[in-house]
Amino acid sequence: MGRVTRAPAPDRDPGLQPERTRLAWRRTTLSSTVAAVLAVKAALHGGVRPEGVIICALCCALWLGFLALAHHRITTLAAGGTPPPLAPRHATATVLCTVAVAVCAAVLVY
Repeated sequence: MGRVTRAPAPDRDPGLQPERTRLAWRRTTLSSTVAAVLAVKAALHGGVRPEGVIICALCCALWLGFLALAHHRITTLAAGGTPPPLAPRHATATVLCTVAVAVCAAVLVY
């Protein structure tokens, strides 16, 4: 049987993909900011209660964590060249922040 040889893969041309990804991170950060502001509003709507303040503070801390992760990724994408893939620990932390903010929102609404 003949040996199959493959041509070397050409260098990857990222095109506008890093720019689109950077803009997607910015949109997600804006959405997260709106969610945090609405959480603060919901927590303080019926008056200041200790549990509302605690949940509000937790939501704001999670928002700050997400903001830091998103800013790190946005600056990495804006640096030029081929960006490195998102580290698994950053991806996991981003997902955990997002899910935790959703849980805080559910607690505030309930």
